[in-house]
Amino acid sequence: MGDLEHARLTLQAARKDLKALAVMTDPHTVDLEIFGFHAQQAAEKALKAWLCVIGVEYPRIHDLEALCIMLEERKQDIPSAFRRLDYLTYFAVEFRYTAFGDLRDDVDRQQVIRDVTQLLEHVERMLPSIAPPR
Repeated sequence: MGDLEHARLTLQAARKDLKALAVMTDPHTVDLEIFGFHAQQAAEKALKAWLCVIGVEYPRIHDLEALCIMLEERKQDIPSAFRRLDYLTYFAVEFRYTAFGDLRDDVDRQQVIRDVTQLLEHVERMLPSIAPPR
């Protein structure tokens, strides 16, 4: 599979995580760990798709900061809204598999959704001819 096709499929998977976030905005209904996991997954997949677009093979990691560093090393400009998503890395493993009881939920879920949406749209614009229709 070519890099651009892989990027397109990875973005489709990211869109599914983003779609799930839309119904997870109420902290009384969906715990932060679950919301954060899907937000992290959407961001991770978008960053990996970005790497595919520029022809970079990415490692099997969940660390959003490390993925951003890989992009920056290749002279990619990472907007601050995307960089501030790096805290979501904790939801990939630690918060997903550990019981934290009452984890303080002070995350602005709507802002996270906006930031992740912008990241996905940014990468999709790199693929105008094959990006899925909205």
